[in-house]
Amino acid sequence: MPPILVTDEGPVRTIRMNRPEKKNALTLAMYDAMAAAIEEAQANDAIRCLLIAGQPGAFCAGNDLNDFVAMAQAGGLGAPILRFLHALARNEKPVVAAVSGVAVGIGTTMLMHCDHVVAADDARLSTPFVSLGLVPEAGSSLIAPRLMGHARAFALLAMGKPLAAEEAKQAGIVNTVVAVTEFEQAALAAARTIAALPAEGVRTTRRLMRGAAEEIIARIDEEAAAFKARLKSPEAQAAFAAFLNRKR
Repeated sequence: MPPILVTDEGPVRTIRMNRPEKKNALTLAMYDAMAAAIEEAQANDAIRCLLIAGQPGAFCAGNDLNDFVAMAQAGGLGAPILRFLHALARNEKPVVAAVSGVAVGIGTTMLMHCDHVVAADDARLSTPFVSLGLVPEAGSSLIAPRLMGHARAFALLAMGKPLAAEEAKQAGIVNTVVAVTEFEQAALAAARTIAALPAEGVRTTRRLMRGAAEEIIARIDEEAAAFKARLKSPEAQAAFAAFLNRKR
Protein backbone atom coordinates (compact mmCIF):
# COMPACT_ATOMS: atom_id res chain seq x y z
CA MET A 1 0.00 0.00 0.00
CA PRO A 2 1.33 3.47 -0.85
CA PRO A 3 2.08 5.74 2.12
CA ILE A 4 -0.41 8.33 0.84
CA LEU A 5 -3.86 7.20 -0.27
CA VAL A 6 -5.98 9.61 -2.33
CA THR A 7 -9.62 8.69 -2.89
CA ASP A 8 -12.49 10.70 -4.33
CA GLU A 9 -15.98 9.91 -3.02
CA GLY A 10 -18.43 12.20 -4.73
CA PRO A 11 -17.35 15.80 -4.06
CA VAL A 12 -14.97 14.87 -1.19
CA ARG A 13 -11.31 14.04 -1.79
CA THR A 14 -9.69 12.16 1.10
CA ILE A 15 -5.92 12.43 1.48
CA ARG A 16 -4.91 9.74 3.94
CA MET A 17 -1.46 9.33 5.48
CA ASN A 18 -0.89 5.59 5.44
CA ARG A 19 2.38 4.78 7.17
CA PRO A 20 1.01 3.40 10.45
CA GLU A 21 4.21 1.53 11.36
CA LYS A 22 5.90 4.96 11.71
CA LYS A 23 2.79 6.74 13.04
CA ASN A 24 2.54 8.54 9.70
CA ALA A 25 5.86 10.37 10.01
CA LEU A 26 6.14 12.19 6.69
CA THR A 27 8.90 11.41 4.20
CA LEU A 28 9.77 13.76 1.36
CA ALA A 29 7.92 11.46 -1.06
CA MET A 30 4.81 11.68 1.12
CA TYR A 31 4.99 15.49 1.11
CA ASP A 32 5.15 15.42 -2.69
CA ALA A 33 2.16 13.09 -2.95
CA MET A 34 0.04 15.20 -0.59
CA ALA A 35 1.00 18.39 -2.41
CA ALA A 36 0.04 16.85 -5.75
CA ALA A 37 -3.35 15.76 -4.40
CA ILE A 38 -4.07 19.30 -3.15
CA GLU A 39 -2.82 20.98 -6.33
CA GLU A 40 -4.83 18.68 -8.61
CA ALA A 41 -8.00 19.39 -6.65
CA GLN A 42 -7.79 23.10 -7.46
CA ALA A 43 -8.61 22.54 -11.13
CA ASN A 44 -11.22 19.85 -10.50
CA ASP A 45 -14.66 21.42 -10.08
CA ALA A 46 -16.08 18.06 -9.00
CA ILE A 47 -13.96 18.19 -5.82
CA ARG A 48 -15.59 20.59 -3.38
CA CYS A 49 -13.94 19.64 -0.09
CA LEU A 50 -10.67 18.02 1.01
CA LEU A 51 -10.43 15.66 3.98
CA ILE A 52 -6.99 15.00 5.52
CA ALA A 53 -6.79 11.87 7.67
CA GLY A 54 -4.42 9.40 9.25
CA GLN A 55 -5.39 6.34 11.27
CA PRO A 56 -6.87 5.80 14.73
CA GLY A 57 -4.11 6.53 17.22
CA ALA A 58 -1.81 8.26 14.73
CA PHE A 59 -2.67 11.34 12.68
CA CYS A 60 0.94 12.33 11.96
CA ALA A 61 4.12 11.99 14.03
CA GLY A 62 5.77 14.88 12.20
CA ASN A 63 8.70 14.72 9.83
CA ASP A 64 10.53 11.47 9.30
CA LEU A 65 13.60 11.97 11.50
CA ASN A 66 15.91 10.13 9.12
CA ASP A 67 14.99 12.66 6.43
CA PHE A 68 15.48 15.41 9.00
CA VAL A 69 18.96 14.16 9.86
CA ALA A 70 19.83 14.07 6.16
CA MET A 71 18.56 17.65 5.76
CA ALA A 72 20.57 18.74 8.79
CA GLN A 73 23.71 17.22 7.30
CA ALA A 74 22.96 18.82 3.91
CA GLY A 75 22.04 22.14 5.53
CA GLY A 76 18.78 22.67 3.67
CA LEU A 77 15.02 22.12 3.76
CA GLY A 78 13.65 19.56 1.32
CA ALA A 79 11.82 21.08 -1.68
CA PRO A 80 8.83 18.69 -1.26
CA ILE A 81 8.17 20.17 2.19
CA LEU A 82 7.93 23.69 0.79
CA ARG A 83 5.80 22.44 -2.10
CA PHE A 84 3.32 20.95 0.37
CA LEU A 85 3.26 24.06 2.58
CA HIS A 86 2.73 26.35 -0.42
CA ALA A 87 -0.02 24.06 -1.70
CA LEU A 88 -1.79 24.30 1.66
CA ALA A 89 -1.50 28.08 1.71
CA ARG A 90 -2.68 28.52 -1.89
CA ASN A 91 -5.46 25.94 -1.66
CA GLU A 92 -8.93 27.40 -2.28
CA LYS A 93 -11.01 24.33 -1.42
CA PRO A 94 -12.30 23.94 2.16
CA VAL A 95 -10.29 21.46 4.22
CA VAL A 96 -11.53 19.14 6.98
CA ALA A 97 -9.16 17.09 9.15
CA ALA A 98 -9.83 13.87 11.07
CA VAL A 99 -7.35 13.63 13.95
CA SER A 100 -6.71 10.79 16.36
CA GLY A 101 -3.69 10.11 18.57
CA VAL A 102 -0.40 11.88 17.94
CA ALA A 103 -0.21 15.07 15.90
CA VAL A 104 3.39 16.22 16.16
CA GLY A 105 5.09 19.17 14.45
CA ILE A 106 3.65 19.44 10.94
CA GLY A 107 0.90 17.12 12.21
CA THR A 108 -0.27 20.06 14.32
CA THR A 109 0.70 23.04 12.16
CA MET A 110 -1.11 21.73 9.08
CA LEU A 111 -4.32 21.81 11.13
CA MET A 112 -4.02 25.60 11.27
CA HIS A 113 -4.70 25.63 7.51
CA CYS A 114 -7.87 23.54 7.91
CA ASP A 115 -11.37 24.95 8.12
CA HIS A 116 -12.97 22.26 10.26
CA VAL A 117 -11.05 19.86 12.51
CA VAL A 118 -12.66 16.84 14.13
CA ALA A 119 -10.51 15.33 16.88
CA ALA A 120 -10.90 12.03 18.68
CA ASP A 121 -10.72 12.31 22.44
CA ASP A 122 -7.29 10.64 22.36
CA ALA A 123 -5.75 13.34 20.15
CA ARG A 124 -2.62 15.06 21.43
CA LEU A 125 -1.12 18.02 19.58
CA SER A 126 2.51 19.06 20.07
CA THR A 127 5.18 21.12 18.31
CA PRO A 128 8.64 20.28 19.73
CA PHE A 129 10.54 22.50 17.28
CA VAL A 130 12.48 24.60 19.76
CA SER A 131 13.53 21.60 21.84
CA LEU A 132 15.23 20.30 18.66
CA GLY A 133 16.99 23.62 18.18
CA LEU A 134 14.61 24.56 15.35
CA VAL A 135 11.76 27.02 14.71
CA PRO A 136 8.06 26.56 13.81
CA GLU A 137 7.01 26.09 10.18
CA ALA A 138 3.92 26.06 7.92
CA GLY A 139 3.21 29.73 8.64
CA SER A 140 2.31 28.76 12.21
CA SER A 141 4.29 31.65 13.71
CA LEU A 142 1.79 33.95 11.95
CA ILE A 143 -1.39 31.89 12.15
CA ALA A 144 -1.18 30.49 15.69
CA PRO A 145 -1.03 33.85 17.55
CA ARG A 146 -4.00 35.09 15.51
CA LEU A 147 -5.91 31.90 16.20
CA MET A 148 -4.98 31.27 19.85
CA GLY A 149 -3.58 34.53 21.17
CA HIS A 150 0.12 35.08 21.87
CA ALA A 151 0.25 33.39 25.27
CA ARG A 152 -1.25 30.07 24.14
CA ALA A 153 0.71 30.14 20.88
CA PHE A 154 3.99 30.72 22.75
CA ALA A 155 3.26 27.83 25.09
CA LEU A 156 2.59 25.53 22.11
CA LEU A 157 5.22 26.69 19.59
CA ALA A 158 8.10 27.88 21.80
CA MET A 159 7.69 25.95 25.06
CA GLY A 160 6.43 22.81 23.34
CA LYS A 161 3.49 22.39 25.73
CA PRO A 162 1.19 19.75 24.22
CA LEU A 163 -2.55 20.18 23.86
CA ALA A 164 -5.08 17.47 24.59
CA ALA A 165 -8.13 17.36 22.33
CA GLU A 166 -10.36 19.48 24.57
CA GLU A 167 -7.55 22.01 25.13
CA ALA A 168 -7.06 22.26 21.37
CA LYS A 169 -10.79 22.91 21.02
CA GLN A 170 -10.64 25.69 23.62
CA ALA A 171 -7.66 27.16 21.77
CA GLY A 172 -9.61 27.31 18.50
CA ILE A 173 -7.65 24.67 16.54
CA VAL A 174 -10.28 21.94 16.86
CA ASN A 175 -14.02 22.30 16.16
CA THR A 176 -15.40 19.06 17.58
CA VAL A 177 -14.15 16.36 19.95
CA VAL A 178 -15.73 12.91 19.66
CA ALA A 179 -14.97 9.33 20.67
CA VAL A 180 -12.24 7.46 18.80
CA THR A 181 -14.90 5.20 17.31
CA GLU A 182 -16.68 8.19 15.76
CA PHE A 183 -14.05 10.69 14.58
CA GLU A 184 -13.71 9.45 10.99
CA GLN A 185 -17.46 9.34 10.40
CA ALA A 186 -17.92 12.76 12.01
CA ALA A 187 -15.19 14.28 9.84
CA LEU A 188 -16.62 12.76 6.65
CA ALA A 189 -20.09 14.01 7.58
CA ALA A 190 -18.68 17.53 8.06
CA ALA A 191 -16.88 17.34 4.70
CA ARG A 192 -20.07 16.25 2.95
CA THR A 193 -22.03 19.06 4.62
CA ILE A 194 -19.48 21.64 3.45
CA ALA A 195 -19.36 20.11 -0.04
CA ALA A 196 -23.13 20.49 -0.34
CA LEU A 197 -22.96 24.26 0.16
CA PRO A 198 -22.78 26.65 -2.84
CA ALA A 199 -19.17 26.26 -3.96
CA GLU A 200 -18.48 29.86 -4.97
CA GLY A 201 -20.08 31.18 -1.79
CA VAL A 202 -17.80 28.93 0.27
CA ARG A 203 -14.73 29.85 -1.77
CA THR A 204 -15.32 33.59 -1.47
CA THR A 205 -16.18 33.43 2.24
CA ARG A 206 -13.08 31.37 2.94
CA ARG A 207 -10.87 33.80 1.01
CA LEU A 208 -12.30 36.80 2.84
CA MET A 209 -11.81 35.12 6.22
CA ARG A 210 -8.26 34.00 5.52
CA GLY A 211 -6.92 37.12 3.86
CA ALA A 212 -4.15 37.18 1.28
CA ALA A 213 -2.46 33.84 0.71
CA GLU A 214 0.74 35.68 -0.21
CA GLU A 215 1.10 36.93 3.37
CA ILE A 216 1.09 33.35 4.65
CA ILE A 217 3.42 32.19 1.88
CA ALA A 218 5.85 34.99 2.72
CA ARG A 219 5.88 33.83 6.36
CA ILE A 220 6.33 30.18 5.30
CA ASP A 221 9.38 31.23 3.28
CA GLU A 222 10.73 33.37 6.12
CA GLU A 223 10.32 30.44 8.53
CA ALA A 224 12.00 28.12 6.00
CA ALA A 225 15.05 30.40 5.81
CA ALA A 226 15.27 30.48 9.61
CA PHE A 227 14.71 26.71 9.72
CA LYS A 228 17.56 26.17 7.26
CA ALA A 229 19.87 28.31 9.38
CA ARG A 230 18.81 26.51 12.56
CA LEU A 231 19.48 23.10 10.98
CA LYS A 232 23.15 24.11 10.83
CA SER A 233 23.17 25.41 14.43
CA PRO A 234 25.10 23.66 17.23
CA GLU A 235 21.81 23.24 19.12
CA ALA A 236 20.12 21.36 16.28
CA GLN A 237 23.24 19.36 15.43
CA ALA A 238 23.50 18.23 19.07
CA ALA A 239 19.81 17.24 19.11
CA PHE A 240 20.18 15.16 15.96
CA ALA A 241 23.42 13.59 17.18
CA ALA A 242 21.56 12.51 20.32
CA PHE A 243 18.83 11.02 18.12
CA LEU A 244 21.36 9.05 16.06
CA ASN A 245 23.01 7.76 19.22
CA ARG A 246 19.66 6.52 20.50
CA LYS A 247 19.07 4.73 17.21
CA ARG A 248 22.38 2.81 17.46
